[in-house]
Amino acid sequence: MQPDWSALGEVAAVSTGVTVGVVVVFALGVLGLSRAGGSRDGATVSYTAAGLCSLACAAVVAYGIRPIVPQFHS
Repeated sequence: MQPDWSALGEVAAVSTGVTVGVVVVFALGVLGLSRAGGSRDGATVSYTAAGLCSLACAAVVAYGIRPIVPQFHS
């Protein structure tokens, strides 16, 4: 039995890309929160951006947990 190296490489590349993407989106959310605290002009936009970034990160985490937990399977 030979391992499928191309499939392993594909899984590694996709997981690395998604990980970097989630970290960047999370960092943008933290940046939005830090900018909202310092200024009055763009506070609403900063809070909205931070909330959307947090929601996106939570969605990715929930999508990753769903296949692991057996109660979520139909």
